[in-house]
Amino acid sequence: MIDETRSWGIDVPLAVADAGYGVPPLSASAWRNGICPYAVGVSGRHTAHPADARPVQPAYAGTGRPPKVQYPEPAQTMKDLVVAVGKAAARPVSWREGSRPGKGRSGFKRMYSRFVALRVRPAGRGIRKVADDPELPERWLPTEWPANESEPVQFWLSSLPSGMPLATLVRLAKLRWRIEHDYREMKQALGLAHFEGRTWSGWHHRVTLVSAAHAFCILQRLARDPKEPVPV
Repeated sequence: MIDETRSWGIDVPLAVADAGYGVPPLSASAWRNGICPYAVGVSGRHTAHPADARPVQPAYAGTGRPPKVQYPEPAQTMKDLVVAVGKAAARPVSWREGSRPGKGRSGFKRMYSRFVALRVRPAGRGIRKVADDPELPERWLPTEWPANESEPVQFWLSSLPSGMPLATLVRLAKLRWRIEHDYREMKQALGLAHFEGRTWSGWHHRVTLVSAAHAFCILQRLARDPKEPVPV
């Protein structure tokens, strides 16, 4: 679908996905390497190397096949990499309006938590098969670590540029919730799921009307908070 959209001359600025697309098998790794940029949820059990890790060529013993270039230290779980940095490295970030009443301009409290963002090199057999270079690609690992938790609670991988601010990383990673919310709103509040026609033209007409109504809702939301990211 992304390739077809690009064939129409429409740029895809960001692909956001849940942890189902962040798992380490080859299919998911190929999916992540095939689009750019992206922000996908991952499990803290998946492994990675620190960003400054470099592969080396082991010495050849003179018999058998020459050893392949490899990283000298074993990969660590993403959770362990974040824990090693420490909870003190987490910084508070606010990313969107919540549903509870507040004293802000919009009348609602903003969502906030504490986050750590590391540069890592995701590891795993599937990723090594997809990568053309013995040096694994460098990626962001934004991680949510609330002040009242003893360990990190949520992890993402992102191919956004290395100079991306933490607040922007968090807002884009958390955008998955907004997409799910908008999809539910389109189905229930705007009537997308209520359509019972059988013709293509009727379905196309319904989708067009619902999309126009959804666009109106987005414009209203932006009028309340121009800084809030909107799904594309």
